[in-house]
Amino acid sequence: MSEETAARPTATTDEGPGRTAFGPADAITVEVIRQSLIGVVQEMQNSLFCTGYSTIIRESKDASCAIADLAGRVVAQYTVLPLHLGAFPETIENILRAYPVEEMRDGDAFLVNHPYYGGSPHATDMAVVAPVVVDGEVFGFSGSIAHKSDIGGLVPGTNSSQAREIYHEGLMVPPVRYHRGFAPSPEVETLLRANSRTPHLVLGDLRGQVGATHLAADRVRALCAKYGKDTLHTASGRLLDLTEQRIRAAVAEWPDGRYTGTRLLHSEGMADGRPVAIRVAVTIGGDRVAFDFTGSDDQMTGPYNIRPPLVRAVCSYALKCLVDPEMPSNSGFFQAITASFRPGSLLDPLPPAPVNTYMPVAVATAEALFDAFGKALTAGRIAESSSGTNGTFSYRLPGASSPKVQYELPAGAMGARWNKDGVSASKVHVANGSLTPIEVLETEFPVRVERFELVTDSGGPGRHRGGLGYLREYRVLAPARFTTRNGRELTPPAGKDGGLPGRPSVLTVNPGTDREAAITVESGSVTLAPGDVVRVCQAGGGGYGDPRTRPVEQVVADVREGYVSPESARTHYGVALVRTSADTWEADPRQTARLRAPAAD
Repeated sequence: MSEETAARPTATTDEGPGRTAFGPADAITVEVIRQSLIGVVQEMQNSLFCTGYSTIIRESKDASCAIADLAGRVVAQYTVLPLHLGAFPETIENILRAYPVEEMRDGDAFLVNHPYYGGSPHATDMAVVAPVVVDGEVFGFSGSIAHKSDIGGLVPGTNSSQAREIYHEGLMVPPVRYHRGFAPSPEVETLLRANSRTPHLVLGDLRGQVGATHLAADRVRALCAKYGKDTLHTASGRLLDLTEQRIRAAVAEWPDGRYTGTRLLHSEGMADGRPVAIRVAVTIGGDRVAFDFTGSDDQMTGPYNIRPPLVRAVCSYALKCLVDPEMPSNSGFFQAITASFRPGSLLDPLPPAPVNTYMPVAVATAEALFDAFGKALTAGRIAESSSGTNGTFSYRLPGASSPKVQYELPAGAMGARWNKDGVSASKVHVANGSLTPIEVLETEFPVRVERFELVTDSGGPGRHRGGLGYLREYRVLAPARFTTRNGRELTPPAGKDGGLPGRPSVLTVNPGTDREAAITVESGSVTLAPGDVVRVCQAGGGGYGDPRTRPVEQVVADVREGYVSPESARTHYGVALVRTSADTWEADPRQTARLRAPAAD
């Protein structure tokens, strides 16, 4: 007899009048509850994004929400930021160390942003977690993690390339009770207000987070009333088991072996300009997969470090890509894997190592994983991507008591895959979120965006072309300060299997004038006068495969669209182009055949 047949809902119940009893292993009920929980998390995120005070929440959507069980395992997360799948359990675990569950009440909300005594990726990501109380007992937790515009630190926007310890990275909050009886703690808010350059935005966004957690608590209580608390609890555990089983079933079909992968990080401000290596060994045996990161380089003196809970989330992301991108995001992934680290490495830093520029390391970790998986699975083969270089503007307006901080999430470009081109002007791998619309920037800040366009030839040439980076030029209309966190990539994203690298990122102040200068990490913050221009030119992704095997018609289409220049078409792709009477580009068959002819021995 099948599981579905054996566990049909029964006709009677002892859970109270008006309720229908469901078998705890009923496959239909489990799926209905899964979809219901995902709907609750989506409603949380809609609430958070609609009530956000800062552009970081409203426009960039640098936040995510989750529902967790009593042990802190994530039962539902509607993925915005995949790394938070690892951050939530660590955050809840640390809250439970500080506050016994028996002391928690409905209307409580806890605040934490400490990377080592909490679970946040970096201090500007503040977590708010509330207990879900059902029938007088804590049933589970609802929570959100959201980036803040400024919580102190060395520079406006908090995150500085010059940080050498976490104490340079702004206010560190270990787990504290922020709300009790649905009312905020005046003392906590006083401390937050005193340590931020943008206190009204920080407190406004936090209140939205609290509201989202209480909204989720109400929705989960309603589900308990509908299906029964025990059924919901059993179904939640079953969801994690199903995810684990699905991962193991897929892994069992993969070839056994030990596969190694490496990704070099080479950016300004990192290790005095030396390349830094992330190394992983992926061991597949039967239905088990293990990740060994112990060969990675030592932790950085600067902020290019990331903690193990987030690295485990990167492993989950890679598996989700390879197994089924539509799989639910929950802690079942962690039940299916093991991961080992070396304390003191950049993937397991020792406090007080700074961590504010963790995202490029996370993206590079994903690429090291795909470098390893690609040796076993065709689906894992992809050229390197650009995660985007970052910068923050701050403006001091006349009569204002605090600066206006313009923080944007950058986008880079996806490297080409084994079977298709990369994606242009896109967040890549575990990075996510949205670019802030120009209209919003120009409405909220004294700035004018004069150019926003894809950069011709920035995508690495290949049989499949790398995604293009983008360019934005900002003209400031008030005295300003610009700070870059990760600067330029000194080695651009590499191509794969004969593909060429993408073009590296460049930051420039007042381009095309006699005052033109490169903006580097070493230069720190750049002071800007009204009328000055900052150009941010993002790197492109690497290409995949020999460029001279790219179909001619695709190269011609790229030139017509402005993705590839005629010069690059000839030099890299071996395609000669001519202008026609219709003022468009066409391939010259004879010259192209000569350019693509095999070289004589």
